[in-house]
Amino acid sequence: MPLGLGRRKKAPPLVENEEAEPGRGGLGVGEPGPLGGGGAGGPQMGLPPPPPALRPRLVFHTQLAHGSPTGRIEGFTNVKELYGKIAEAFRLPAAEVMFCTLNTHKVDMDKLLGGQIGLEDFIFAHVKGQRKEVEVFKSEEALGLTITDNGAGYAFIKRIKEGSVIDHIQLISVGDMIEAINGQSLLGCRHYEVARLLKELPRGRTFTLKLTEPRKAFDMISVRSGGGRPGSGPQLGTGRGTLRLRSRGPATVEDLPSAFEEKAIEKVDDLLESYMGIRDTELAATMVELGKDKRNPDELAEALDERLGDFAFPDEFVFDVWGAIGDAKVGRY
Repeated sequence: MPLGLGRRKKAPPLVENEEAEPGRGGLGVGEPGPLGGGGAGGPQMGLPPPPPALRPRLVFHTQLAHGSPTGRIEGFTNVKELYGKIAEAFRLPAAEVMFCTLNTHKVDMDKLLGGQIGLEDFIFAHVKGQRKEVEVFKSEEALGLTITDNGAGYAFIKRIKEGSVIDHIQLISVGDMIEAINGQSLLGCRHYEVARLLKELPRGRTFTLKLTEPRKAFDMISVRSGGGRPGSGPQLGTGRGTLRLRSRGPATVEDLPSAFEEKAIEKVDDLLESYMGIRDTELAATMVELGKDKRNPDELAEALDERLGDFAFPDEFVFDVWGAIGDAKVGRY
């Protein structure tokens, strides 16, 4: 696994031969400018990306999580393009990249790449490993799963609740991609769609999950994680700035969120898990951005319907979101 990254006087090739230390990846930053549209975090289609000449030269270092030389990637404007650049660097089919973690090769859901990348973050790409098919008896209404997605068509397990139905099935682990339920393909589905399908499965019956686990490095074999702990907060970068990939409008290089925004995003993300069985800090950040200037829950509901109508948020959820944003704003954490 990564050991250390030295400085070079000349620009290194696309794939370097030395190994790199997580969290100390080199960065080449040019003049910031407008980036293209599309990205993860919402059901809308993004704007078309600008021509390459208008994109800032933000260079990130990356490795495959199970072990590889170090690659350099640049020129992406959304998560799907990021995966494509990683696949190109390591000569893989783009469909092999499942998700990325920041500054760790482990399947650590606290470090999952969402809609933001710190300008000094080191990216680890997790690729497809073993496929498996598991039969699950739904003895309870809640399975104990929290679902997220990679922003490019793959939904996977972000958390398994201790003592739940799924927790008792050792073949199912955090990081597993959910390919199909009862033979119905879920490739291309968003996390909230997969969570909804799991909730709608009838209690007292058996269903089949087709899963793909991320390829493991030697030190990760036989390790089963329960996922990120509740209230662990958004996965922000370690650098002084962050590249934010938006679902609508241009991606931008920004300062890190304020303390109020960080806490509000954390609280809204907890509400998403409680009501919908998903965690998505980019979606939570969008909701905080929409709600921080709203005077009442009705204004927030109208804004959410206009921007995120496909999620069909219930009224009680919107009210709780408005309250969570208000509590964070006045410092009631």
